[in-house]
Amino acid sequence: MITVVGGVYRERCMRPAWDDIYGSAGRAATAISRFGGQVELRACLDKDTQDVLDARAMFEGFKLNSSLTDSNFTFEYIHGLSTPDVLGEKNSNLKIEICSEKVLRFGMIDGTAVVNAKYAVFDPQNADCPESFKSNGSTAEHLALVLNRYEANLLMPDSSIMSVEELAIKLAKQEGAEVVIIKMGPQGALVYEKGNITTVPAYRTRKIWKIGSGDTFAAHFALGWMDNGLSAHAAAEKASIATAFYCEHQGFPDQELLKTYSPDPLVPSARYCDGYTPNVYLAGPFFTLAELWMVGQARRDLLAMGLDVFSPYHDVGIGSAEDVVEKDLEGIRKCDVLLAIGDGLDSGTIYEIGYARALNKPVIFYAENESVQDKKMIEGSNCYITDDYVSAIYHTVWEAIVL
Repeated sequence: MITVVGGVYRERCMRPAWDDIYGSAGRAATAISRFGGQVELRACLDKDTQDVLDARAMFEGFKLNSSLTDSNFTFEYIHGLSTPDVLGEKNSNLKIEICSEKVLRFGMIDGTAVVNAKYAVFDPQNADCPESFKSNGSTAEHLALVLNRYEANLLMPDSSIMSVEELAIKLAKQEGAEVVIIKMGPQGALVYEKGNITTVPAYRTRKIWKIGSGDTFAAHFALGWMDNGLSAHAAAEKASIATAFYCEHQGFPDQELLKTYSPDPLVPSARYCDGYTPNVYLAGPFFTLAELWMVGQARRDLLAMGLDVFSPYHDVGIGSAEDVVEKDLEGIRKCDVLLAIGDGLDSGTIYEIGYARALNKPVIFYAENESVQDKKMIEGSNCYITDDYVSAIYHTVWEAIVL
């Protein structure tokens, strides 16, 4: 039996439309139970959330052990890569105390969980100020940390000058952990286990549902490492595949589904692994406020994922054909991949797509509202077409880093 402790929150997303109650702990409990694991969910819930979780626990087959609180949080997303607005009032005095053999603990925005366990997996789940596992008095004979590179950097002073391998070693010593998993986006995850360091890959998927992917990884890693006796590497490898399934299908795999699921591992190029920063040409209209917002959003998300971005609006500006065309075309000639925002079928964007394909540059075409007929030439020239914004960003990154 694995005890999962953490937050259970409402999540709402505009694109794609999503409105449900999960949060880190709620999602992990479902993921483990759906995969055949025995799980107890510990959380503080308001009355309405309690009613939803009672029904889900009965349906999914996990045990719910909750206490009532007045706190109620909602995470509001524009899309899966956006920073959510968190609605609700924090109760910093809220504390859950757990003494159990196996615990998966998530960081919480509405309090903390003090854990005493034989085996513990800890995911800090905090992009601003991640909490050390032991800072609130938690203890574990065998501790595994699961966190992303940004959270790891915040936990370790002067980490900006460290390699990810050095960071994992120092985190293990600082936190008293025998396992440290550092998720590295498209480069997969680094696995430190008792002095040994390995990596597991990330996987390509057709679509990417980002919200809750980290929760899913932690849940499947915890099940493999604490319950099924797998090594940290084997558990992380299985967790990575299960997370790919979750991202592609926006749902939880059971054991039979995962047996038949074979995503392609993402293999970054040698030059990318050696420090090369790929360049993306961001094509799209910028003549209305909505179009400018879209271009700016895509540019920020691509930069945040470690790419250089050439944006005609930001890097050239508005001007006559004599002023801007050659500069824009030079940007296409120098880029590794082109991302086109295609709604509206702007003539300049369509020309840029054709020019890039004539140069054999990969093109990702994102449009939500255009017909199959209007996309025929783009499809026929081997562009990747998607109607999902987050998928467009990820496929752009994936194409750029494997070249």
